[in-house]
Order: sequence, then C-alpha cells, then structure tokens
Amino acid sequence: MIQLKSYWLRFVVLMAIVALANNVTAQSVVNAQVIDQYENVLSGAEVKAIPSGASTITDSLGAFSLTLAAGDSLFISKPGFAASSFVAGNEELFIIDKDFGWKDLLNPLFYIKNGGLWLMLFIVFAETGLMVGFFLPGDSLLFVAGIYSTQLISTFPTGSTGSDLVDLLILWIMITICGILGNMAGYWFGKKSGPFLFTRKDTMLFKRKHLLKAKEFYEKHGGQAIVFARFLPIIRTFAPIVAGIVQMDKKKFMQYNIIGSMAWVFSMLFAGHYLQKLFLHKFNFDLTKHLEAIVIGIVIITTLPVIYKLFFGERTKDADPPSQNA
Repeated sequence: MIQLKSYWLRFVVLMAIVALANNVTAQSVVNAQVIDQYENVLSGAEVKAIPSGASTITDSLGAFSLTLAAGDSLFISKPGFAASSFVAGNEELFIIDKDFGWKDLLNPLFYIKNGGLWLMLFIVFAETGLMVGFFLPGDSLLFVAGIYSTQLISTFPTGSTGSDLVDLLILWIMITICGILGNMAGYWFGKKSGPFLFTRKDTMLFKRKHLLKAKEFYEKHGGQAIVFARFLPIIRTFAPIVAGIVQMDKKKFMQYNIIGSMAWVFSMLFAGHYLQKLFLHKFNFDLTKHLEAIVIGIVIITTLPVIYKLFFGERTKDADPPSQNA
C-alpha cells in the first residue's frame, strides 16, 4: 500500500513537471515596433494579448515587449487609428492604418502610398497648371518620390528595371512630361481668358494696370519667370496662367516651360534619392523617419525668396527715392 502511494506521488509530481514545462515552452516573448502606413512610429499604442489578456503600451519609439501564451494573438489599438489583430509570429514590425485627416493632404507619402505612380503624375500636372491644385505638395512630393523611386516604378506595367539609376531616369522623364503638360494647360486657360480680362472694368479686387504691369514684366523677364516659378509653391501654379493672360509668346513660353520642368523635377527627384542613400550609409540616418521635418524645411527654403521679396523688396524700393532726392 505504501509502495502504491509512492508510485502515485511520483506520477503526480511528474505530471506537474510536464505541465509546467509545457506552459513555459508555450509562452513566447514578442519584441517589435508599431508604425502607421506612412512609416511614422506609434507611441502610446495599446498592445494586448488575446485571449490571455496581457497588455503593454508602446514607448516613444513605438517599441514594445510582451509575453504571449500559447494560442495568443495580438490586438493593437490607439485613438485615431484602425484597431488591428495580428497572428503572433516572428514579425518585428506591425503596421496599423491611421484614420484620414485633412492634414494628410499635405503629406507626400499619403499620395505615394494610396495612389502610387499614377496619382503622383496627376498631382504634378494639377499642381503646375490647374488653379485648384495650388494646395497640393510639389517639391516635397518629388523629393519623397526620389526616395521611393524603385517602389513607384515597380507599379509601372514594365516593372522595375533592376537599376536604381535607370528607374530614376524613367521617373524623371514621366514627371517632367506631366509638368510640361500642366503648364501648357495653365497657359491655354490664361490665353483664352486673357482678352476678357484686358477689357474688363476696374473693380475693388481687379485693376487693369496690374495686368499691364504683369505683361510688361513677362515681356522683359518672361523666360526666367517661368523657370524660377517652378521652384516656388503656389506661384508655379499661377505663373503659366498669368503668362497666357498677358499673351506671352508661345514659342518662348514652351522653351522655358521645358527647361524649367526638367530642372525642377531633376533637382528634387535626384536630391531625394541620393541624399537618402548618403545619409543612410554615412550617418545611419534614415530620412524616411523624419519626412515631416524635411517637408517643412523644403517649404521654408523654397518660399523664403518670395517672403523676402514681399517684406523687404518693397521697403528697399520705397527707400531709394529719398536717397536720390538728397
């Protein structure tokens, strides 16, 4: 009887050890990061194991560590984002979608991720020739497109060529053509509406003398105006329209339209592509993780000449006559 109890006790202890071992081996630790579809890290997101109930919060880098039981899946949520479930595996990166906001329209990645190559080409066309496109991103979109050139070309029917340089050149040609066509559309619209504006009576908002001054300016500096306007947000949208309104010579307009589009697209596209490579390889600094700061920087740099001209150019001009009279 004593021997039977001893065997029974050994069996119970053995089963307990097996159960404990199975429980230990069934658990796994997940160390990963959470980002949104625009590659921004998500801090403060709740990561929960279902059905065991273990949970944690992502840190400032979007990283988390969570112990999962056997059969657990991950549930990640945060206000303003679509809650998502994931089957736990060896993933080190989880992506949840950010809800749409009007601010997204200023984010270049919004168009690249949601519309790809074709939407980007349309935006370049609209932003360089259609009045309604003045709010769309131009410089920043091309800069980011340079970084994602291979991914964009891979959506083209022929796919990627396998060469970064060739992919970039193909993208440059396509975007340049859209930029040229956009300006042509703006010029055509301006030319058609020009005669009406030249005969229109002055109002509080419209003065015919300003139109005559614009015509004089384009006759003297028209080519340079068309080229440099490419690098200035908002102005590049309206420059070809004004050129058409003041009846700028069509051949002259087309010549500088082509030069301006080629130079603008080339500088932004190649800068984005090769600066990303340079910073990543030399300084281990990924530009895609700081796109918001880069976009703001590009906007400031490209608008600075206009701001300077508006606030300081007029002061200098007004200050000249007194010195001459003296």
